[in-house]
Amino acid sequence: LRKAQPDRFEDIIALVALYRPGPMDLIPDFIERKHGRQKVEYPDPRIESVLRETYGIMVYQEQVMQMAQMIGGYSLGGADMLRRAMGKKKPEEMAQHRKIFSDGAKAGGITEGKANEIYDLMERFAGYGFNKSHAAAYALLAYQTAWLKAYYPAEFMAANLSLAMDDTDKVKILYDDCLLNQIRVFSPDINTGVYEFTPLRAPDAVPDAPLSQIRYGLGAVRGTGEAAIAAIVKARESGGPFKDLFDFCARVDRRQVNRRAIEALMRAGAFDSLYRNAATLSAHQNGHPYDIRATLLASLARAIEAAEQAEAALHQVSLFEMGGEENRHLPELVREPTWSEKKRLQEEKTALGLCLTGHMFDAYREETAHFVRQSLAKITEGKDQLITGIITSARMLTGQRGRMMIATIDDGTAALEITLYSEVYEPNRAWLKEDELLIAKVNVTPDKFSGGMRVISEAVMDITGARMRFARNLHLFIDAGIDLRSLRSQLGPYLMTNRLRDPKLGHSPVATGGNEAMKGLRLTAAVTTSGGACLMQFPEELRVYPDDACLHTLNQLLASKQSHAVQVQYQ
Repeated sequence: LRKAQPDRFEDIIALVALYRPGPMDLIPDFIERKHGRQKVEYPDPRIESVLRETYGIMVYQEQVMQMAQMIGGYSLGGADMLRRAMGKKKPEEMAQHRKIFSDGAKAGGITEGKANEIYDLMERFAGYGFNKSHAAAYALLAYQTAWLKAYYPAEFMAANLSLAMDDTDKVKILYDDCLLNQIRVFSPDINTGVYEFTPLRAPDAVPDAPLSQIRYGLGAVRGTGEAAIAAIVKARESGGPFKDLFDFCARVDRRQVNRRAIEALMRAGAFDSLYRNAATLSAHQNGHPYDIRATLLASLARAIEAAEQAEAALHQVSLFEMGGEENRHLPELVREPTWSEKKRLQEEKTALGLCLTGHMFDAYREETAHFVRQSLAKITEGKDQLITGIITSARMLTGQRGRMMIATIDDGTAALEITLYSEVYEPNRAWLKEDELLIAKVNVTPDKFSGGMRVISEAVMDITGARMRFARNLHLFIDAGIDLRSLRSQLGPYLMTNRLRDPKLGHSPVATGGNEAMKGLRLTAAVTTSGGACLMQFPEELRVYPDDACLHTLNQLLASKQSHAVQVQYQ
């Protein structure tokens, strides 16, 4: 369509009919002829009126029938019989029709040779000709929806998302399309969302500007259901916005909104907005805006219990309740440690089927740039290239070389399919799973079958293996008053000596080769005091196994004013 630049409705009809296996080979000719770069020729001057709208190319079944009438002297019914015979490719019928067509053409003053030439041309096109009336209906729908998408983008995409909300794969495709068209999709919100996706106007948009934002439909959160969302909206409309988790549990009909539905909404971020103001930041750890999800999940049982107790005491008079709603006493939230970025996105994906507030690769993007020099979008043909991305899907096949994995990896710039044969897959099968980071040394060759690239992995490693291979040390930022003995105790499960001694703890395949990486990462620290700072190097026996769990634990132990107290340092 971009190349053809259609300027009339008939062009759209023709492109709908041509965009199928077989006739799509003619699309370049159609475009060249439309723009006058290729000469338009007709097998006979009399059929110019039939083929003019498609620039001399037979596209429709109706055109074949018209040519049979005009050149071969067929009746309308006979032309339809010819169309059917050509479509079914029955040799006996085709031979009979060739004779009928040739005789009719001769009666009209056309030589037998020219008649056979036209018949051969009709036969070739009729094999994949499309019914124009069908193509016109599709083209009209395409034109109408394209117009809606151009002038009412948020409304159009919200309607499509609402229609597809039960199919996660379709929702993901439509969500990606929203991003490409600069339509922002906000997380589901317990205080503003409804069952379906809702188009919104940007706060700073001019009054007549098209809507450019969408609120995620609460009904698209897995585990909710229409009845549960209806009950939530009813409670909100009758009593106003929910103030907090305890207010929510006290007001919704818990026969309709069960615990599973509430947990799914929490994982999806639907309660985030209740805890973003200054009065409730105390519920957060380290001021991280997403910590509240873990805290709310841990507090749900307490909130449901408080709601049940309040309901039981509804008709009892208490001196403590006479102060009114403003003096209500609520239980405290159960404080939970901060989720890692990966954990937050995994929980979000569980609830929504996709990551809405980030890309799982974002947590590794800056770090992997130290040893992977190109994004997946820029990969080219070549050997021994290092690539990386999050495994978004994987399927297993059995071939002559044993079991192999076809994995799709994504780094936010592109998605790429990579083949891991048994010798690469089998030693690493324990961690080669969806949502895990994969770093692979690959050979990239052209794929003649698909027209794309064929990517074969020669070796793979996870992020832990990559850190032990490429990083120099694990650097900590600590205060002088820290208890180093306690820190050493907490490091126990992550010390390389313990990992090698206890097989149950596991370790990355890169550590099994007897090389320098087998020792793990050296620990260093920047120690700050009121009077200055110094650099400290930990003993050799405290080398660590630098997986994500180790880094997350150290961050939890050491973080104070700074959000990141641990840094993997590369050469």
